[in-house]
Amino acid sequence: MRVLITGICGFVGSTLAKVWLEADAALSVYGLDNFIRPGSEENRIHLQKLGIKLFHGDIRLASDFESLPEVDWVIDAAANPSVLAGVDGYTSSRQLIEHNLSGTVNILEYCKKHGTGFIMLSTSRVYSITPLSTLIVEPVAQAFRLREGQPLPPGLSSAGVSETFSTAAPISLYGSTKLASEILALEYGETFNFPVWINRCGVMAGAGQFGKADQGIFAYWINAYLRRRPLKYIGFGGSGFQVRDCLHPRDLLPLLQKQTATSSGHEKRLVNIGGGNSNAMSLAELSTWCANRFGSHFIASEPAIRRFDIPWLIMDCSLADQIWDWRPQTSLNQILDEIAGHAEQHPNWLEISGA
Repeated sequence: MRVLITGICGFVGSTLAKVWLEADAALSVYGLDNFIRPGSEENRIHLQKLGIKLFHGDIRLASDFESLPEVDWVIDAAANPSVLAGVDGYTSSRQLIEHNLSGTVNILEYCKKHGTGFIMLSTSRVYSITPLSTLIVEPVAQAFRLREGQPLPPGLSSAGVSETFSTAAPISLYGSTKLASEILALEYGETFNFPVWINRCGVMAGAGQFGKADQGIFAYWINAYLRRRPLKYIGFGGSGFQVRDCLHPRDLLPLLQKQTATSSGHEKRLVNIGGGNSNAMSLAELSTWCANRFGSHFIASEPAIRRFDIPWLIMDCSLADQIWDWRPQTSLNQILDEIAGHAEQHPNWLEISGA
């Protein structure tokens, strides 16, 4: 089987390429990347040593797909991953849309031309911000929990946000580009008869993740804490009690292997993929974990809520379990230990990867 991974020199793309080749020596992996992200060069060198054919190209440019070989599946791991993209003053709204939406169209046109299957790694941020931001939460130890007895919106339970939760605006410019890409992918697949699967991923985390808060808060926090860099709890009283779950990207592999072996089948082509309650943690809890490993470090506080922030978001992945017999395999402590070990071995990682 031949697989093309877009954004292959990012954390998720490079991790998937490595673990997939380890699991299947007969697999042919190709990669497309524009190499503009700090840290990409580190992954590029390692991937080339594995024999992966890398193409320097930008998914925003249709002409960059003309020289790509024909493959059986495209795994789309290329995106601007920040919920603040287009509004943070560092990237423009047009750049965001060109990358996350126009880029998807170019990939889908490639799939249409070759009859190639398409797997999109989407995001939990396609879910509506308003009902999530207005949830009644209460602190339990160092983390927010849903207050018992409150009426919950459809698609939400103590297990987290399911695929039936609202995707009505506002969901941020970033979320809207990913949601629009999902819709286009499903329409292209149906219209032009090629298989499409969409995996809405929660927060990814693991060793070697680029050292920027918007690309991986767990990795950034651990690296910054170890180096005694300034850190700050933002919003919700400045407590650091807001909760997210995390997933190691290598845990995606069993799902991708099943999806690439299935061109048709279950009518539900979209599932949530995340760490769930067992892999959930607040920033305050993460700081305590860091203190136990590295010693104490002062964390500043900014009580005002930042745009698009929410107090509690956990992915309910029961549908993926039901359809694909999939569940996360790497525990939260394993992920944190892996990040910390990498941080200790790479003292300049924040500078190398862009923080």
